[in-house]
Order: sequence, then C-alpha cells, then structure tokens
Amino acid sequence: MKFGQQLSKSLIPQYSYYYICYDDLKSDIEENLKNGWSQELETEFLESLEIELDKVYSFCKVKHSEIIRRLKDAYLQVKHTIRLIDSNNPPSELDFNILEEELSDIIADVYDLGKFSRLNYIGFQKILKKHDKKTKFILKPIFQVRLDSKPFFKENYDELVVKISQLYDLVRTRGNPIRGDAAAGGKQQNFVRQTTKYWVHPDNITELKLIILKHLPVLVFNANKEFEREDSAITSIYYDNEDMDLYYGRLRKDEGAEAHRLRWYGGMSSDTIFLERKTHREDWTGEKSVKARFALKEPHVNDFLKGRYTAEQAFAKMYREGKKSIKEIESLEALAIEIQYTMLKKKLRPVVRSFYNRTAFQLPGDARVRISLDTELTMVREDNFDGCDRTHNNWRRMDIGVDWPFKQVKDKDICRFPYAVLEVKLQTQLGQEPPEWVRELVSSHLVEPVPKFSKFIHGVATLLNDNVNQIPFWLPQMDVDIRKPALSDQMNITRPVRYDSDIDNEFDLDDEDEEDAALVAAMNGPAGNYMDQEERVGYGSIENNQSGSGSRHNNDGQLVQSEPVNRIEGVNGTYNERRIASASNLISKNYYRFVQYLDHYFNGDQISKVPVGTVFDSKITAPPGKTICVPVRVEPKVYFATERTFLSWISIAIILGGVSTALLTYGTQTTMIASLGFFLTSLFVIARTTYVYITRVINIRQKKAADYEDKLGPSLVCAFLLLSMIFSFYCNLA
Repeated sequence: MKFGQQLSKSLIPQYSYYYICYDDLKSDIEENLKNGWSQELETEFLESLEIELDKVYSFCKVKHSEIIRRLKDAYLQVKHTIRLIDSNNPPSELDFNILEEELSDIIADVYDLGKFSRLNYIGFQKILKKHDKKTKFILKPIFQVRLDSKPFFKENYDELVVKISQLYDLVRTRGNPIRGDAAAGGKQQNFVRQTTKYWVHPDNITELKLIILKHLPVLVFNANKEFEREDSAITSIYYDNEDMDLYYGRLRKDEGAEAHRLRWYGGMSSDTIFLERKTHREDWTGEKSVKARFALKEPHVNDFLKGRYTAEQAFAKMYREGKKSIKEIESLEALAIEIQYTMLKKKLRPVVRSFYNRTAFQLPGDARVRISLDTELTMVREDNFDGCDRTHNNWRRMDIGVDWPFKQVKDKDICRFPYAVLEVKLQTQLGQEPPEWVRELVSSHLVEPVPKFSKFIHGVATLLNDNVNQIPFWLPQMDVDIRKPALSDQMNITRPVRYDSDIDNEFDLDDEDEEDAALVAAMNGPAGNYMDQEERVGYGSIENNQSGSGSRHNNDGQLVQSEPVNRIEGVNGTYNERRIASASNLISKNYYRFVQYLDHYFNGDQISKVPVGTVFDSKITAPPGKTICVPVRVEPKVYFATERTFLSWISIAIILGGVSTALLTYGTQTTMIASLGFFLTSLFVIARTTYVYITRVINIRQKKAADYEDKLGPSLVCAFLLLSMIFSFYCNLA
C-alpha cells in the first residue's frame, strides 16, 4: 500500500482538512517534471511545503491548547464532584459515568492528535524523499531545519498522560483512590517479580499509554510536585571487565550470573546513587533471580569503587541515626562489602550507559501488577577498551546528561534503540490468573514479545561488537518490522458512545456521515496498519506474515520453528470469558467454562508465553565471526537422565555378552562359532554407547543446542542382533 492510500484510509475525518496535501504535492512534482524541473518550480514547491507546514503546525498547536483547556475544565468538574460526596446532595453513579465519558473523550483526542502528527511527519518525509529522487534538487536537509523550527512531531504527551491518569483514577474509584507508598516496594531492598518484556513501535506508544492508564494510574512518587520531563529519566552505568565475563554470564543465563550497575533517577545533579547487583538463579535451585541494591552519596562513589571508602564508613551514619533496624542495616552492609569485593577482584569498570524515560503504571502500595514503558532508550559507551578514556578516571562520563538524543556523542559511541520497551511485572498468588485486560494487552498488535531482552546485553553487543564473539538472538533481527495489523477484537482507543434519544431524532446520519464512520472503522481496522512499500524492511514485513508464519520464542528465549498458522480468534482466555458472559443459557455457559479450562490447562498463563504470530523470522544468520547465543536451561536431572540411558544400554550389552559366553562355554563347536556374532554385537553396543554418552555430556556442559536424539543407535543394534541370530541358525544348519 502506497503512502497516499495509507493516509486516506488512516486520516481522522474531523481533521481531514488539516492534513498535508500529499497527493497534490505529488501531482505537482509529476506534472512539472514533464517540462523539466527548474529553479522557479523549486521555489514554488518550497512555498507550497511551507504553507502545508504552517497549516499542520498551527492545527497541532491549537488542538493541543484545546485539550489542555478541556483537561482543566474536567479537573474542576472532578474536584467539584468529589467535594459533593460528603455533602447532603452526593453525586450519583450517572454523574461519575458522565465524567468518565468526558475523560475518555479527552483520551481519544490525545490519541488522535498523536496519530495526526505522526502521519503528517511521515508525509513530509515521503514527499521530500520523492522530490529529491525525481527532481535531482536536494531539499530534504534544508527543509528539515524548517521542520525542526516547528516541531509538531516532537510534542511530548507525558504531562497530559499524568494529569489524565490522576483524574481518571479519581473517577474510576469514585473519589476513593487507593492510598499507599508511591514507591510500592521501594523500601524493600530485595524484590522478586515475574517479568515479561515487549518491544513497542513508536507509532503505538501514545495509544499504549492511554490504554493502560484506563486500568492503572501513572505512578507518581511526589504528587505535590509539578511533573517535569527530567523526573521520568533513569540512567544506569553497567560495569564489566575486558574479558566481558559479566556479559557472557548474563547472555548464557549461567547459574549465579551477575550484573553490576550504578543507577540514578533524574538529572546529573542527583546526589543519591544506587549500587545494584542482579543475580540470575536457575529454577531447579528453588531460588528466584533477585535484584539487591543500596544507596550511596555521589561524592563517595569513586572512593568506594577503588576501595578507599569502606562499607563500614558508608553505613556508620545509618547506625547512629537508628532509622532502620540493626538487622536491615547489617544486610545492606554485607551487600556493600560483597559488591565492593567483586568490583576490585574482577577489575570491573564502566562499560555501557543506558538512558531512558520511564512511565510506570501501578496502584500505590500494590505491587501485584506493575507496568513500565521505557522510551527514548539509548546506550552510550563508557569503556576505554579502544584506548579512548571516555570517563577520565571517573565512575561515569560527564559530557552527557539527560539531553536526549545526545547529539554531542559520536555515532560510533551511541546506539539509539528504535523501539520502546514494555515490561509487565506480576506478583500473583499460585494459580491466580493475571487480570484479563493485561492478557488482552500483551496479545494485541501493540506489542511484540522479546523474551530475555536486556538493555545491558544489547548495548554491549551493539557498541562493543569487536570485543564479543557471541550475540543475543534478537540482534540480527533488528531490521524486521514489528508492526502488525490490528485485529477487530483487540483493545484500542475508542470514543464513548452517548445514547441520547433527542439528539438521535434531531440529527440522523446522512450518506456523508456514514462514509466518515466507515473511514473511522478503516482507521482502526487492519487496512490502516499496513506499511508503505518503502517502509517494509527485510523479510519480516507484514505482507510476509499475514498467515502468521515464521517462528516463535519459547520461555527460555530459544527460537522455535513453526509451521504457517492462521490467527484464530479465541487462542487466549479473554475470548472464552466474553463467551461465558454472553451465554444465553446454563448449558452454553458451562460449555464455554469447560473450553476455557482446557485452554488454560494446555496453554497455561498467556502472560508468560509468547502469543502466536510473532513477526520475528527464524531464517536468521549470525554476522561473520559471531555466533548467536540462545540461553539454554540445564537442570541436574538432565545429567541423571543421560546417565540412566547410558546404563540401560550397558545392561543390554552385558546381556548380549552373557549370551555369547553361555554359547561359548556350554555349546558345541558349532554354537561356539555362532557366539562370535553376539560377542561382536556386545562390543559394538559398549563402544557406541560410551561415545554417545561422552558426546552428550560435553554438549550439555557447553549448553549446545544439539540434537540429543539417537536416531541411528537402536536401528544398528537391532540389525547386528538380527545378523547374529541368522548367523547362529546358519551355523547350526550347516
């Protein structure tokens, strides 16, 4: 689908007059090219572009101001309604429903404005590219300066999202929002969660935020402070040595593999630095992977990492103040001693910095469901392995802060990640299902599951590619387009339907309105999600994945080849739950309950599994000199199973050897000759079994994804045994 068609199908009817006139500009280029493109035509085309830019920019500015005014008005209405709760005339359920509809309408406006700005920016980029290609006049770099001067496409909606979230939470809870520690576990030094990770295309970020805030409020740590862009910034410095020991350990998911990082929140002026250690634990150990950390003041960080500032000194003040229990302080002090010892022993130094702006969604004081969305994710080199001292003997480089996109950094030292990263963290009781809306969200077109994704691993594999020979499975697939068409039953942003008989009778839909409604449906349907030919990259485009073919990743992050499958509605529990709710009689209701039980029994918890239809293709090859590392889980019972198999084959060889010895000892001269076949078969079994056992043990220890099935051994043993019996009969008959 060409961009002009995509624009016409995706445009918002109410905004139709304010879009870039892409088709008209395209026609101007094609018609004027017939007579030769001149400097005069170039000037006229540039003026047309300026007019279009002014139109789009002015509309975005006016619409944004309108949303802010509506939001302020909604704020006053919500506050007034909340104050009436304890009065003699409390608000009714209808009053809250009206407020919720108004906020939902504002949410839809924010989504529409975000979609409007994205489509228009793509339109400008497309028409400039077409102009430069066909006219041979280079305009794109020049006009990009004009675009940057009127950056309608750089509008950030985080402040609006936070304000809408606060109001929506008040209305949803009918004026009784859940209270609690905004840190929601921030006082705990060790916390364990079930975490699944997803990539989110920039086109879907705003929509995803607006969908989530309808179910979870944005987590605000200081509600009394006005939201600032810097508040959402999180920066981490990951440490490793020249041998990349920590990188390889985390990449292979070795038992006990550690990651050490220093993290701070906000700008570079932040005085509190958290030293964190993440430890990976295999399931068979009975333990869970854990993250532990303690805080240190920034002036002491360098001395602490070099051993000049001890853990005892770091916690002396805490002991004196007595704000925490002695046991808790001792635990933190022990952690600090262990981290300092590891830093000095393994000669760890700063390697990679990760920066992102995080929007977290969570009920205060309730960590059962926490969703975080990291945008503007960027990795920057901090090492000196190539002889360039980037940190100048400091624990971090000081030439960058939170000024994304860090234009001052050299291209070879920076990796701007193309997607946002969504993390869904659950703390649920054993056997308890995650909320239905969460399951529906992670199986929608808005996200792409990427098991075991790590910012640290991606940063090292991308920026320090010459220093490592193993890379994660997702790295060769970065050019695959992760956008997918929306299915009709998936969640999306919709405007509330208001039923008013007077309005319905007075204003009936005419033919033109019906066409507009059809355009809205097309915008939300699959047609509005197809990509332009120029945007499709590699073999993973939407066109190649309409049947759902390709590969999937299992829970261990391992690529699993799959046959082409059709996306069938009802592969997750939400569909069955809707059928149960809409069942007209008891028999149908019980039937769908039984189907849901079977679905959960065979498919389990969909939040921890990759939904069908991931766009990653399995036909990937590692770059020259690199190997793709797939984490393989090896439990102790694997070794025991291998040993049992070896002993079973040895017992067969002993039986065959016993038959041969019996024939040789108690038989006639003829049977003594016949025993030779059984004897040779016994030797063959022993030799082959020993070889297979040693090969398997080596592969298991090296965690190789080899074929452990012995396809040839049983057939060969049976063949040798049959030949031995035939030889025995032949000797007796002869």
